[in-house]
Amino acid sequence: APLARAAALGGVRGIGIGSAGPVDPAAGTIAPVMIPVWCDAPVVAWASAWAPGVPVTLVGDGICVAVGEHWAGAGRGADAMLGCTVSTGVGGGLILGGRPWPGPSANAGHIGHIVTDPDGPACPCGSRGCLELTASGTALLTRALAAGWTGPEGNRGGAGATTADLAEAARSGDPVARRVFAEAGRALAAAFTSVCAVCDLDLIVVGGGVAQAGPLLFDAIDAGMREFAGLPFVRRAVVRRAALGADSGLVGAAAPLHAPERYGAERHAPERDSAERPDAAEDDRTAV
Repeated sequence: APLARAAALGGVRGIGIGSAGPVDPAAGTIAPVMIPVWCDAPVVAWASAWAPGVPVTLVGDGICVAVGEHWAGAGRGADAMLGCTVSTGVGGGLILGGRPWPGPSANAGHIGHIVTDPDGPACPCGSRGCLELTASGTALLTRALAAGWTGPEGNRGGAGATTADLAEAARSGDPVARRVFAEAGRALAAAFTSVCAVCDLDLIVVGGGVAQAGPLLFDAIDAGMREFAGLPFVRRAVVRRAALGADSGLVGAAAPLHAPERYGAERHAPERDSAERPDAAEDDRTAV
């Protein structure tokens, strides 16, 4: 309702939607792995109905975090960076050559579904051992409760427990809570160094609710980066905490409107249909 009223008064120039993904900007729909009830939700159509005639842009939330931090936060000036949000799930977005790189499908940077444990549990995405199963807020709580953490004082059993509760337990010395944060940080570092090896990154900016744990998470990430970053160009990558906090994604969703020359849709790689994709000899293909 507030959006519709603002649009009616001429106060809305555009709408930017940053959503957990995968996203489909062409169809205007989302299919968030960790929120299956929203699969195929027509979010662009909903926004257009609330604000008729106002342009709507749909972008993955990880790309929004990357763009927000690159435009106005910890990533200013970076030529090659990963923005990563660690929250209910784990998302990411790439800045390459100083510009957003969402890829042909607008979903590049989906770091939460890098496999960090090939023999790990099945993931809702259809793979197994994904980073998200170790490092997301959902995973931290699930793993801690399964390992014997009983939740905060006055809430034994863990019903309604949050990652903030778990972080407080870790700071108070709870061994299970400390271990799951250490495992999450190490898994994130394994994924980060892999992306650095492929994309030659300068910087990784980490935000989201789990990042609010501060040193509990970032000390473990730093230790993992030292463990896994073997090549000199990978070792030079710097990990920083997001400067914009919970606003990174909101700022990034607005960036294409306010700075279209740097972050507008025209900067995104166009989607190609199957007829235009690079071909390969039949015997060179791997069926999946």
